[in-house]
Amino acid sequence: MGVEGKDKQKVLEAGAHALAGQLGKTVQRLRKASNLSLSELSDQAGVAKSIISQIERNETNPTLVTLWRLAQALDVSIEQVLREDEDSAFLEKMSRNDTPFLVSDDGKCRLGITGWSKTIDWLQWYDFFAEPGGVLASDAHQRGAMESLTVLEGELQVESGDETETAHAGDTLRYRADRPHLIRNAGTIPARALMICILRAAAME
Repeated sequence: MGVEGKDKQKVLEAGAHALAGQLGKTVQRLRKASNLSLSELSDQAGVAKSIISQIERNETNPTLVTLWRLAQALDVSIEQVLREDEDSAFLEKMSRNDTPFLVSDDGKCRLGITGWSKTIDWLQWYDFFAEPGGVLASDAHQRGAMESLTVLEGELQVESGDETETAHAGDTLRYRADRPHLIRNAGTIPARALMICILRAAAME
């Protein structure tokens, strides 16, 4: 189950939300490094003080024009404004309400997208939940793609090509995902698992 099409767009939107969350800290750090007050930066950038304050508190998403003006006033590139401070600590929290979800065609399986949007092209991971009888069917991903499924609760059955295997809580299944594959809850109770999709071809480029 790799993210593609509109589902990938959903993940990227979640990533944009996370980027907006770090932007405020970066602008504030650059402003303080330049020994500028909010008023001074406002005067030099031609951006309202209230807008800069909202940006630093992550209460608004600035336009590209606003970012360009702030970058010019701070004497840095837009890339530096958008880039995290590589020397700073990184600790990001995604609440349950902010976690995007995908639902299977039968409505009985749910994928919580807990992976990082920056790795979506080569590594994806999910919180997988399936009601009894639920089936998540996927088309073949790119050549070399693999998936790993660690069952946390209940039992799940995986079909990859002509192979079929069942895993119970505590078991892990690894299988090729570059061919049609599916995950089925053939048990009588809900099942939950950690799913990791490794798009090997993309990682090796």
